[in-house]
This record gives sequence, structure tokens and C-alpha cells, in this order.
Amino acid sequence: MPPRINPSARHERLGSELRKLREKAGLTARAAANLIGSDQAQMSNLEAGRVGASADRIRRLAFHYACDDTALIDALVAMATDRTRGWWEEYRDILSRGFLDLAEAEFHAVSVRSVRIAEIPGFMQTEAHARAVFNYYVPGMLSADLEAKVAFRVQRRVLLQRTPATDVQAVIHEAALRMNVGGTTAAREQLALLLELSERPNVEIRVIPFSATEFAGASGSMYYLAGPVPQLDTLHFDSPVRGTFVDAEALLSQHRRLFAKVQDSAHSPQESRDFIVRILKER
Repeated sequence: MPPRINPSARHERLGSELRKLREKAGLTARAAANLIGSDQAQMSNLEAGRVGASADRIRRLAFHYACDDTALIDALVAMATDRTRGWWEEYRDILSRGFLDLAEAEFHAVSVRSVRIAEIPGFMQTEAHARAVFNYYVPGMLSADLEAKVAFRVQRRVLLQRTPATDVQAVIHEAALRMNVGGTTAAREQLALLLELSERPNVEIRVIPFSATEFAGASGSMYYLAGPVPQLDTLHFDSPVRGTFVDAEALLSQHRRLFAKVQDSAHSPQESRDFIVRILKER
């Protein structure tokens, strides 16, 4: 099978993790390839996510790398052998790869932690809210492209509703709740949806009020997706142009600590629901 031209972020992550294990073992790509009867070009393609790997090859590499972390090896095997064709596949020839990569990452996440200061988390947005956001960032977008992006964003809500449920913790600043995105009716619908979602047993929504003196993260939005093992956790940084996945352990550790601080600055889940109700009544 020829190498993939555009490997997904998940394929690239698998290759990256295999490269990390090889480098930790102190082996060159050529030396590792020789140990499994391959060549340097094939190993390079594997570590770049351009070619796949069987469960046997993953386990053989782990053996030669002296990796005895069974949980990590099993998780890598699962990544290598997964053949899931998720709901996002219907958008493959419609939206850019970044949209699909994010939905796939969410699908495989064990839990999700989101912090939003000036916006509602994408997977919690109503159709009207999402349409207003996309219209703002890309004025004059073709109608078909706009509707595809809106439909995709709304469908991401499956993350909250599927079985088994994904544990979701979202911290939203009061600033985002008070923005009149899309007009008063759309803003009311958005607040009502947040209240509805907060009642789900796997969803926790906390609100940081303007009065929170211990909060100083005005630009501290984050999206943290936990993998089946900590080594496969991922940070996603979003922008109007594109999203970026980051898996450096130093950054992951820093953002885990930061999320705990942000939670401490926010109201409790029940206080947050009451807070959202008050804002809704004011509209």
C-alpha cells in the first residue's frame, strides 16, 4: 500500500509516539528498522503517520525498545488497528482536514476539559450561535460552505450524548455568557441549551463570574482531550484560521495544573446553573 498523502492527526500521533519510544531507547531509525526486517524509508513513513502498522509490528517494536508499559502498548495497538469510520467521514470532501481531525480526537477522548473566556465551547453551541460565529470570522462565505460548517459544529454535540458517555468539564467565563451573539433570541436559546446540557450526568459546567478576583487568565482558553493513557493526552489550540494539536508533556502537565486553578476560580456546578438562569431572565 502506498504511503498516505495526507495522514490524519491521529495517524501522525501514533507515528510520533513510536518515534518517542525509539529515541528513548537510543536507537536510530535505521537500527530500529533492521531489528524488524524493514528499512529506514519505511520506518520514516511509519513515524510520520504515512503508513500503518499491524498489532504485531507495534509489539515487536515495543519489545526492541524495552518498553514494558503494557497500558501504553495496548493503547498504541488500538490506535494502529482502529478502523472506525465516524460521523465526520461524511464531511471528508466538504470541510478541511482540521475539522475532521478534531472530531476524531473528540471521539477517542476519554474525557474533555474546556475553558472558554470570550466564547461558548464549539460543541455546546446552538445552530444560530454557530452560524453567527462563522459569519463573523469569514464574511461572505458561500452558503453551502457555511451550512456545512454549522451542521458539523452542531453534530459535534454527539460527544456529550453518546454511550458510553464522555466525561466533559467546561468552564465558561461570564463574558461569554453575556455576549449577544446572533441577537437576543439566539442568545437566549444558547443559554437554555447550556442549562439543558448541564443536567446531563457526564457534563459539568462551571461559570467564572466577573467578580472572581483570583482569576487572571483573560486569554487562557484551552481544550484538553484525555487519552486512554496519560501519554496520549492532547491539547487543541483553536483559531479562526486553523487548529493545532500539541502533545508535549511539559505543556500537558502545565495545563492540567492550570485547569485546576481555573476550576477553583469558578462557581460550583449548581451555583453556575443558578447564575446562567439569572442571566437568561435578564434577556
